[in-house]
Amino acid sequence: MRRTNNLFWSRTGVILTSLLLLLASSICQADESIDQLNIHLREAATIDDTEEVLTLIKQGADVNSSNQFGVTPLMRAVQGGGWQTVALLLAHGAEVNAQSVAGCTALTMAAENSHETIAAMLVEMGANVSNKTRSGWDALMIAARNDNDLIVRQLLSFNADTGATDRHGDTALTAAAMKGNVKVVETLLRHGVDPNQKNNEGITALIHAADQGHPKVLNVLLDNEANIEAKTSEGGTALIWAAEKGDSKIVDTLLQHGANPNNQDNSGITALMEAAAGGHLDVVLLLLKRGADPSIKDKKGNTAMEYATKRKQQKVSDILKASVQ
Repeated sequence: MRRTNNLFWSRTGVILTSLLLLLASSICQADESIDQLNIHLREAATIDDTEEVLTLIKQGADVNSSNQFGVTPLMRAVQGGGWQTVALLLAHGAEVNAQSVAGCTALTMAAENSHETIAAMLVEMGANVSNKTRSGWDALMIAARNDNDLIVRQLLSFNADTGATDRHGDTALTAAAMKGNVKVVETLLRHGVDPNQKNNEGITALIHAADQGHPKVLNVLLDNEANIEAKTSEGGTALIWAAEKGDSKIVDTLLQHGANPNNQDNSGITALMEAAAGGHLDVVLLLLKRGADPSIKDKKGNTAMEYATKRKQQKVSDILKASVQ
C-alpha cells in the first residue's frame, strides 16, 4: 500500500513539475512577445509611422518602455522629428520627463535636434525645462549652443533658468558666446542675463568670445556692460587670450573699447608677451601702438623681447628691441 502511495505522489510530482515548466514557458513567451512589441514600437516611432505606432499600442506595447540606454519611444520620435507620433505617444500616456541613462529627456533632444514645434508641444504638455543631462546641460543651454533662438525664446517664456550652469560652470550665455551665436546672445541679455557670470575657471562670456574669435558677440557683450578687464582664475583677460591666439581683429576691438594693454596675469604675463611668444607680428605692432609697455617683466624677470627671443621669433624680437631703445 505504501509503495502505491509513493508511486502516486511521484507521478503527481512529475505532472506538477511539467505544468509549472509549461506555465513558465508561456510566461517567458509572453514576455518575449511584449519585448518584441516594445522594440517595434521604438522603431515605428523613429520613422514617424503613426499607424504602426497606434497598432502596436493597441496590441499591448508599453509607451514608456526603454532600451538598454534608457531611450523611450517618445525620445525616438523626437529624434526623428515626427511631431504627430510625439503627440500620439503623449496622448497614450508617454512620460514627458523620462530620462535616459545619459540624463537626456525628450525636451533636451528636441533642443539638440532643433525641432521647434516638438519643443513647444513638450513644454505645453508639462516638460520640465530645468531637467539636465548628466553633463549638466539643460534644454536652454543646448538651444543656445545650437543657435536656435526660437527654442531659446520658447523656453524663456516658460521661465527657464538663465543662470543654470553645467558641471564646468558654463551657462546658456557662455555656450552661445563660444559659438558666436549673436542673436541668441542678444535674446539672453534682453532677459537680464548677467554678462559677467564666471564659470568654474573664472571665464566669462566675453573671454570665451575673444578666445573663439567672435567680434560681433564681443561688441554685443561690451555694449551690455560686460567687464572688459574681467580675469580668469589664472589672471587672464580677454585681451591676453586674444593676443595669444594672434587674433588682430579681436585685439583691435578690445583696445578700441578701452582694454588695458599692460594688464598682467597671475604669472606676470602681458598680452604683448603672449603675442611675442607666438610670433604674431601684427598684434605686437598693434599693442605697441596702443601703449603696450615692452619693458614690463613677468614674475621670472622676462620681458616680451625675451619671450620672442626664446621662441626664435626674430622679427618680433628686433621690433621689441628697437621699441625699448
